[in-house]
Amino acid sequence: MSKIVKNIADLVGHTPLFEFVKYEENNNINAHILGKLEYFNPSGSVKDRAALNMILAAERDGLLHPGDTIVENTSGNTGIGLAAFAASRGYKLTVFLEPGQSAERQKMLRAYGVDLKSMMDVPGVPEALGNGTFTTQFYQDAIQSYCDAQDTPHYFINQLANLANPGVHYDTTGPEIWEDTDGKVDILVATSGTAGTITGLAKYFREKNPDIEIVAVQADPTSRPGGSENPQTIDGIAPFGDPGFPDGAKAPFIVGFNYNECIDVKGEDAYAVGRELAQSDGVFLGQSAAAAVYAATIVAKRPENAGKNIVAMLADNGMKYLSTNMYPLDKAVL
Repeated sequence: MSKIVKNIADLVGHTPLFEFVKYEENNNINAHILGKLEYFNPSGSVKDRAALNMILAAERDGLLHPGDTIVENTSGNTGIGLAAFAASRGYKLTVFLEPGQSAERQKMLRAYGVDLKSMMDVPGVPEALGNGTFTTQFYQDAIQSYCDAQDTPHYFINQLANLANPGVHYDTTGPEIWEDTDGKVDILVATSGTAGTITGLAKYFREKNPDIEIVAVQADPTSRPGGSENPQTIDGIAPFGDPGFPDGAKAPFIVGFNYNECIDVKGEDAYAVGRELAQSDGVFLGQSAAAAVYAATIVAKRPENAGKNIVAMLADNGMKYLSTNMYPLDKAVL
């Protein structure tokens, strides 16, 4: 029987868990790399889950009212998710976007009617970045002060500290994966932006099986936006396990989080895997998703992991990265 959906919120979650069979065969991998294809969410990324859950929590708590303006800082995907749900629920949205985001992300935000600003528009931020005093708490406080000075009623989502962010992965994403694998999850591999996904999933899986390994993935220092002149950067991944990276500049959910291993991935390696997967299995991945598969491949090739289920969280597809060097067009046909 057909079902007609009348609210995009009903399209969030229950995304497929896909095994890269051809890729495994081509690379002599004896483990099972299972990708959680989060681009099946309505605005195209894993951040739809957190975006909707944070809005619903604010509505339940009486913090968000009809006609209010939602405010958030983002590297792109959370903003796009918030934009979709804000539009469908009758809110306005102001987004402070981190520098270096793809043209596709910016165009999508504009299409949803977002008031798009740069994080450099927030008073004090450029100076803090320049003199080394920038922290996540400073940034959140600066945005709050900036918004408080405006006359428009607003609600600041603050995904970096909003418990509804990791909470949705504990409540929905983890149980979906557990059910689809019949409880056979050996290793979780995930990148981190706010760390909501990896921390929420780790909490759920460790309650089910304390022996599950948690593998974090971060961009190599030379492949981080703004970290070098390297055009092959990996978008949307925050530094995770660098001993020299101060806690104050990390996403708060990361601080004190216990994981088994952190793997650095270079942009060129992630790009190569993304292009390979498109042609081997017909799955078209974004930068951080390809980085997660690359890291999962490293783990999968270890002899002790033969036969194990390695779940890789795949944030989005390649459609937001067509203007980047990940999927170049050497020569146009037309």
